[in-house]
Amino acid sequence: MVHEQRSQGSLSRSRHQEDISAGGPEEWGAVLAPRLAQFAAVAREEHVTRAARALGVPQPTLSRAMVRLEADLGVALFARRGRTLSLTTAGRDFLAYAERALAEVARGAEAVRADAHPETGKVAFGFLHTLGSETVPGLLREFRKDHPRVRFALVQNYGEWMLQRLRAGELDLCLTSPVPDAPDLQARRLDAQRLRLVVPDDHRLAGRRRIRLAEVAEDPFVTLEPGYGMRRMMEELCAEAGFVPRVAFEGEEAETIRGLVAAGLGVALLPPPAVPRPGVVELDVTSPRAIREIGVAWVAGQQETAPVGAFRRFLLGRRGQLLAG
Repeated sequence: MVHEQRSQGSLSRSRHQEDISAGGPEEWGAVLAPRLAQFAAVAREEHVTRAARALGVPQPTLSRAMVRLEADLGVALFARRGRTLSLTTAGRDFLAYAERALAEVARGAEAVRADAHPETGKVAFGFLHTLGSETVPGLLREFRKDHPRVRFALVQNYGEWMLQRLRAGELDLCLTSPVPDAPDLQARRLDAQRLRLVVPDDHRLAGRRRIRLAEVAEDPFVTLEPGYGMRRMMEELCAEAGFVPRVAFEGEEAETIRGLVAAGLGVALLPPPAVPRPGVVELDVTSPRAIREIGVAWVAGQQETAPVGAFRRFLLGRRGQLLAG
């Protein structure tokens, strides 16, 4: 009967090892991770009772954990002489891996704690290309007067890309346009700016100050690529004006678009520049109403760190004063 029970126990452990091995590295990690610190403590003390005392766990619990660890690995990690233990060759090899893993965990814990620190933490902040030259540097300069040691991981891109990064947890906050309306996000409108029709300085309308968008229905447009919020707004405004724009060139950045307009490749609908660019004239659009709203967005219900919360409150406090000029 005893022989039969031991055989069944060995068979059970063998099947358990096969199940773990079949699951790949992730399965091994899930099984072994909780025991690494216990194993390292026993290896350092070479004594289960002393290790249990150091860890604050019952000695029988720790003994069973070490026996199960050896059974799962299928190798002997310890040579036992009474209550004293010494590492086998396999045990010494495994200890080296375990200590590296525990050190990485410790470094990871310190890193995330540092990022959440109220005074020296980190904010992952995304913003539109058109806000990068003046608006965002001004915001950071003002915020850092009261929070001089908060660190920022800054990303410039178009709106939809940044919303994807928000949802993936890679950004804490982003300034975007249009202001998103989605159940998994929270967003607040902060400011708005008038869009302008940008034409070459030798364009037939260059002497004007204001135009109706329908007046350039036959002109080629230089615009941002599909997926950009400004591209979608341009198409919607043109549709409201009664025409489908003929796109001649596409780009990824507003100032590049202005350069292409200056080269005579078409007209463009853009927010005002931080610095006037030679070679183009910027006209106010009277019809339809061409306004771009800008807001801050974050993931709904997500617990924020102290520095992220402080910066979000700062941005909300800039409502109506976000844009330079």
